[in-house]
Amino acid sequence: MDGVSLTPLSQIHHPKGDIFHIMKASDDSFFGFGEAYLTTIRTNEVKGWKKHSNMTLNLVVLSGEVKFVVYNMSHKMFYSAELSLNNYQRLTVCPGYWVAFKGVGESNMILNLANIEHDSKESVNLDLNAIDYAW
Repeated sequence: MDGVSLTPLSQIHHPKGDIFHIMKASDDSFFGFGEAYLTTIRTNEVKGWKKHSNMTLNLVVLSGEVKFVVYNMSHKMFYSAELSLNNYQRLTVCPGYWVAFKGVGESNMILNLANIEHDSKESVNLDLNAIDYAW
């Protein structure tokens, strides 16, 4: 799906503690830095649908497992990915797509490295039932 990408991330295993890369300024999906924040999602709960008009999301699961679903309303097309430390990747979602996510594991925590600071005026929300998706 144009505007949505999944980037495998490197992990460096070390006997005293591992390193988990997230993003570099040289990455193709780096569109600047506005803010970083963490969000959690309880097991079997779903958050969404949300669409940003200016913010690019860079989502990485730091603990647990999370299923992300991206919806392109104009093409009636879904994209989904389940991310965890065992499937350690960064999901980049450009503005204009609807996003929702479900907690699959326990203690699910997500990092978003956004290209702009949060502005409640640049996003819209839909009720979860407004988009027909079988969670």
